[in-house]
Amino acid sequence: MLTDLVDLGRYPIDCPDSRAYDQMISDLRRELDEDGCAVLPGFVHEAGLEVLVKEADAVAPQAHRSFNRTNAYFTKDDPSFGIGHPIRRFYDRSNAFVPADNFTRTGPLRRIYEFEGFMPFIRDALNESEDRFFRYDDPLADVIINVVEEGQGFPWHFDTNNYTVTLAIQNGETGGTFEYVPNLRTTEDENFREVASILDGDMSRVRELELQPGDLQIFKGRYALHRVAPVEGARSRYVGIFSFVEAEGMCGSVERTQQLYGRVLPRHHEREGLRKDQLLD
Repeated sequence: MLTDLVDLGRYPIDCPDSRAYDQMISDLRRELDEDGCAVLPGFVHEAGLEVLVKEADAVAPQAHRSFNRTNAYFTKDDPSFGIGHPIRRFYDRSNAFVPADNFTRTGPLRRIYEFEGFMPFIRDALNESEDRFFRYDDPLADVIINVVEEGQGFPWHFDTNNYTVTLAIQNGETGGTFEYVPNLRTTEDENFREVASILDGDMSRVRELELQPGDLQIFKGRYALHRVAPVEGARSRYVGIFSFVEAEGMCGSVERTQQLYGRVLPRHHEREGLRKDQLLD
């Protein structure tokens, strides 16, 4: 059970047959339909946060820190597109990710991810069927922590995974605002024109979110352009990331895995291209 970590009284993910569970799922589905994003404030209680912060502090030195220039798709430049096309717009990125193989099965972050009721709860909230909802089969990326240090952020991008579930563990002293544009692209349409407009500075569709430590966020990040504003102050921002996908056995691409984690494993080569859509990464 997760009583030492999660506020199960407020969020009864362990009681899927209860009326309270049904109401919770109904509320989350409404938020996700309207906004592509849903937040469960205080999902992890104060005592649980202490344990998670301790784990994050311990593994933070293992984070792969990268400083480079990327586009919103984490792809290489493509001269076949004209100057100014979103694929050809590159931005400074300075960030750090602790790879999944640093989190033990008995540690708090992986205990939440692998709790028997957690994946069904996320699947119910997203109103997905069992045959198109799986844990990310990536040994470096199924459960990770994003470490954002002073002056660092994350420029506009789309996620590789259809759904990203994040847990705010620790905020920086200031900054770190999450900005996003829900439902900007679909599996059939990259919507490059609207993407370019946002990259040009059009903020009319941009929404802001200030997550607090303990908040759980369910986000359709593959379809929403989003970014994290730079963090200020000496305290790092920690965010745990739980990943789920619609294709069984799906693994991260070789190029993007190398960018984010500094290394790849044989499985990434073996499963390159295992996707159900043709969207750019």
